[in-house]
Amino acid sequence: MELRPSWPETFWDDWMRHPEQRKGRECIRPEICRTSTFGKKGVSKGLFYEKHLKFIKLNTDYVPFSKIDLSYLEKPQYDEMFAKKIYSAPLLTAAEVTKGDRPNETVVRVEYTNKDSFKKLAKALGIMDDFKAGVPRAAYRGVVSFVLKGRRVFLAPPSTWTGYDTSWS
Repeated sequence: MELRPSWPETFWDDWMRHPEQRKGRECIRPEICRTSTFGKKGVSKGLFYEKHLKFIKLNTDYVPFSKIDLSYLEKPQYDEMFAKKIYSAPLLTAAEVTKGDRPNETVVRVEYTNKDSFKKLAKALGIMDDFKAGVPRAAYRGVVSFVLKGRRVFLAPPSTWTGYDTSWS
């Protein structure tokens, strides 16, 4: 209800990344997409459809969320579990990930140190490289999680990350 009066007609996902909307909050997103795209025509004007959006698959499995204990998603527990998962993953380069090196590692991390290194690595890994108010698309605590060639990849800042730099755009 707080956001409803100023909800934009287009590009709401970009709008949500701005500090005025976030107010220090972040949104954890479902691993299985619950939305679908209808094609090139839409609010994003087909900007990312061919390269990214056409590959999104809508979840068709029923999940009884109201019957599941979701307390592990509360911020203190979630953030601790999240950081442990990210920073215990083996560190690889983008080249090693794209070549499929160390195939026994099913979860890996690629680390970026600044805006330019994020953009370069995102491009090399084939994911969207844009920022809004310093927040990479689909990031939580600066980490973008995705699957590449059947392997979970975390494109992550150093473990000393302290927050988004709003000058990154």
